[in-house]
Amino acid sequence: MDNLAIEHARFRDMEVYALVTAGVKSNAVRMSADTGRFYELGTINIIILPNMELTPRAVTRAIISATEAKTAALEDLDIRSSQTPALNQAMGTGTDNIIVVHGTGVPIDNAGGHSKMGELIATALYHGVKDAIYKQNGIVGNRDIFQRLKERKINIFGLIDCAAIDSHTSKRELLEQVEEILLDPHYASFLESAMALGDAYERGLVRDLVEYRDWCRNVASEICGKRVDMLGKLVPSDQIPLVLRVSLNAILHGAYLRVNNR
Repeated sequence: MDNLAIEHARFRDMEVYALVTAGVKSNAVRMSADTGRFYELGTINIIILPNMELTPRAVTRAIISATEAKTAALEDLDIRSSQTPALNQAMGTGTDNIIVVHGTGVPIDNAGGHSKMGELIATALYHGVKDAIYKQNGIVGNRDIFQRLKERKINIFGLIDCAAIDSHTSKRELLEQVEEILLDPHYASFLESAMALGDAYERGLVRDLVEYRDWCRNVASEICGKRVDMLGKLVPSDQIPLVLRVSLNAILHGAYLRVNNR
C-alpha cells in the first residue's frame, strides 16, 4: 500500500478513479503459454471507482476493459513472464484481482471498448498499472539494455564463459569489450530491435530472417573494423530464442575479433 498508484480520468460529468498496487518480478505470467502453479509473491490489485451507477452488464464489461488495459500496460513495458522470460511477454500475474464498484448516480449500461466509460476506465487503469509497477519494482519503459537482458535471464558473463573461444583470449577483456559495446546507444538499439523482432518471430509474424542475418554480419564488421562474411557460433545456448541468439552472437563475434586484433 506504500506504493499505491491513484489515477483519475474524466469526460464531462463522467469520472473514474483507478487504485492500483502491482508487483511483477516474481510471478508474471503469459496465459495460454505458461504452466499454472501457485505463487505467493507479486500481484496486481485493482479497484475501479466510477461516479455513475454501473448496471451488472456494465460491471462485467468494465472488468474486461480493465483487464485489457492492464495487459496493454504490461505489454508496453515489456514485462517478461517469470516462467518463460526469454520467449514470452507477461499478460498479468497469477494472482491478479479487480474490484469494480458499481457506484451511484446516473445509470450506465455499457463500459466496453466503444463506450466513453470503458475508455475512461482503460485510460486511468493503464497509467495506474504503469505507475504502480514503477513504484513497486522501479521498472520504466526506457530502461537500459543490461536490465532488459537480466529480465530475460540472460547473463553476459555466462555467455562469454560458455562461448566457443580459444584459450588465448582473455574472457575478462572480452567481457569488458562487450559491456563497452552495449553502452553505445547504436548497439544497444540493435539489441533492443532484436528483442522486438524476436518476439514477433516466435509468434510467426516474421518468417524470413535473411536480411536480419545480413544486418548482424554488418554489426560484427562495424565492431571489429573489418569485413565479416560468416559468424561463428560463439553463443551455444539453444535456450535463447533464435533472433536474440543470432544478435548476441554478432556482438560477441565482433568483440572477439576486436580483442584479437589488438
